Amino acid sequence: YFYSTSHFIGEDSLDRLLPPAGAPRRKSTTSLSKTEPPLLRTGTRTIYTAGRPPWYDEHGAQSKEAFVIGLCGGSASGKTTVANKIIEALDVPWVVLLSMDSFYKVLSAEEQALAAKNDYNFDHPGAFDFELLVATLRKLKQGKSVKIPVYDFTTHRRQKDWKNVYGASVIIFEGIMSFADKELLQLLDMKIFVDTDSDIRLVRRLRRDITERGRDIEGVIKQYNKFVKPAFEQYIEPTMRLADIVVPRGGGNMVAIDLIVQHVHSQLEEVRIAVLAQQTQPLPQTLSVLESTPQVRGLHTIIRNKETSRDEFIFYSKRLMRLLIEHALTFLPSQHCVVQTPQGHEYEGRSYNGKGITGVSILRAGETMEPALRAVCKDVRIGKILIQTNLDSGEPELHYLRLPKDISEDHVILMDSTVSTGAAAMMAVRVLLDHEVQEDRIVLVSLLMAELGVHSVAYAFPKVKIITTAVDKSLDDFLHVIPGIGNTAPCQYCN
Repeated sequence: YFYSTSHFIGEDSLDRLLPPAGAPRRKSTTSLSKTEPPLLRTGTRTIYTAGRPPWYDEHGAQSKEAFVIGLCGGSASGKTTVANKIIEALDVPWVVLLSMDSFYKVLSAEEQALAAKNDYNFDHPGAFDFELLVATLRKLKQGKSVKIPVYDFTTHRRQKDWKNVYGASVIIFEGIMSFADKELLQLLDMKIFVDTDSDIRLVRRLRRDITERGRDIEGVIKQYNKFVKPAFEQYIEPTMRLADIVVPRGGGNMVAIDLIVQHVHSQLEEVRIAVLAQQTQPLPQTLSVLESTPQVRGLHTIIRNKETSRDEFIFYSKRLMRLLIEHALTFLPSQHCVVQTPQGHEYEGRSYNGKGITGVSILRAGETMEPALRAVCKDVRIGKILIQTNLDSGEPELHYLRLPKDISEDHVILMDSTVSTGAAAMMAVRVLLDHEVQEDRIVLVSLLMAELGVHSVAYAFPKVKIITTAVDKSLDDFLHVIPGIGNTAPCQYCN
């Protein structure tokens, strides 16, 4: 069972942190991060907790803020277990889990010494960097990428390398002080308190701190009696009154988890319906289709023919890619210039007006266009983004990213061999924007696109130039472009 809360619990010294009783609640969102890989393995499937939903408005911004679930409860109450149960039951690809444990303050030398003797209070609000936490959650809520500190509980220090995290449609934020700050509360759409018996929490904490954090049993019990138990009674338990839902028994309470999931699904469905309604419009002006000359038409005839051999498909698709890349380069900025010919005469021409050009391929099929780009752009830099489609939902998931450090100063040729729904391309553009590439400096180049994909990308990012050799009308039930072409994945180019 679960139950909503409306009763009051003693507030003690929480005036600075908590909003006054009866204050109106605001809707919003929160954040993620764990030191584990960005996925959750369950008994039936693997859920990737990385990537971002392809829902953006006409300005290229996320069309609706992420739905944020805040999980609060005492130490070892089962918050992470509840979070993982919710993620598994949600069955959506874009879920981010943020742990408050990542935001402990950097300790001074004196505090380090106290922590080594189990005499530092990690269960006090003052132990957390709320300023960094709130700023991080705000950025994630806006769909921006953030860097999350990684806290080492053995050395009580932040690790040198921070973790990159991207936005999501659902963000689950868990921690003992999740409800202890006014600004933090305003970022939460749903507030859940995990209520677990104190004896069970103590047993779990003993097991966790001894096996995972290298503590001894005496130190754990000393810290529990001196800091953990008093902090729960003074700072954590009183915030139960702020929760929308209280979940007794933690991860074993599937009734509560199912009801939470139903509510989140209803919020996501509202977004999906609104986005689909926006895609009935003429082809955008930012689209440029390579002129259908007899040569181009002939190349399409060969690579679309199911009887074409593998070698011929590769040869003629490479020819078409070369023409496409050369056409795309005409959209890069140029300036008037005058040069001297070997005969001593002046020639008035054009030169590239920019700092650099970077090609970014959407793996895997986008890699097949890299040779054509290298053939016409000397010393071009190449970046890679791996985006895979979830077979259950048909939506994209971001898995790998490698971009030049100063890519923000370049014009970027974003390459994918085919674009069907546009979801992967939009995610790739969003990642480039996160790395401060200007939207009007991005050129999306694709051998073939579906009308739906063109509309999706252009509506989301109206300044991105879209270049292709052909636009086909529709998609089949497997999201393949119809009438379509052969498989351009790199494996088709290998022996």
